[in-house]
Amino acid sequence: MTGIDYINDLEAWRSGFSFSIPIKVRFSETDLYGHVNNTSVFIYFEEARIEFLQSFGLFKDFDQKKRGFVVADLQCNYLKQMFFNETIDFYVKVETIGTTSMDLHYMAVNNQGEITATGRGRVVMMDFTTNKAWAIPEGMKALLTDQYHVR
Repeated sequence: MTGIDYINDLEAWRSGFSFSIPIKVRFSETDLYGHVNNTSVFIYFEEARIEFLQSFGLFKDFDQKKRGFVVADLQCNYLKQMFFNETIDFYVKVETIGTTSMDLHYMAVNNQGEITATGRGRVVMMDFTTNKAWAIPEGMKALLTDQYHVR
C-alpha cells in the first residue's frame, strides 16, 4: 500500500488498533455496481467513532448540549470493494491529541483479513454555547493517551 500520506509503516500502523466494531453492509448502502457506495464508508466511520468514544465513557462526563466533538475533516482511502451482506470490522484509534482536538485513524478489514479502506479525521471539542473550541479535559486526554500511547 503506497501513497497514503498518514501511514508510514503499514504493519506498525495496523498493530496500533485495538478497538473495532463489526458492520454488516445493508443493501441500501450499495450502489448500481453492487458494492458499498463511497459515501457509506463515512457513515461507518461515524458509527465506529461514536462507539469508540462511548467505550471510554467520554460522553458521560459532560452535557452534550453544551460541549462535544465535531468533525473538522475526514478522509478515506478505498483499497478493496465491500459488498452487500458482508461484515466488515471497522477499527478506530487515536493518533494524536492536541489541546482542543485529536486525530483519529480508521481501518476497515474484511473477513479475509484484507484492509478494504483506511481513513483519518480530526475531531474538535467544541463549546456549543460560544461556538468556540474547548480544551479537551485532562482526564479524558490522560485516558486516551494511556490507552494509545499517543503524541
